[in-house]
Amino acid sequence: METVIRKWGNSPALRLPTAVLKEAGYQLEQKVDLVVSRGRIIIQPCKKIEYDLDALVSGIHAGNTHDEVSVGRPVGNEAL
Repeated sequence: METVIRKWGNSPALRLPTAVLKEAGYQLEQKVDLVVSRGRIIIQPCKKIEYDLDALVSGIHAGNTHDEVSVGRPVGNEAL
């Protein structure tokens, strides 16, 4: 399918037909990565990184925590 790169504000833009998005399995507002390889621009989905809170909390131990940090005396109406 042929399309044209046009100006959108100060940036070049490429409009993707809905049929192309559906065929590729993409959705509106989906985050994607742009990769340049051998003179080609490749659009690929961002890798989803899902965190498990229990796993993250279980990784906390004395060796990777820090002490309190003083930021000085109150300068306004901060609560103490």
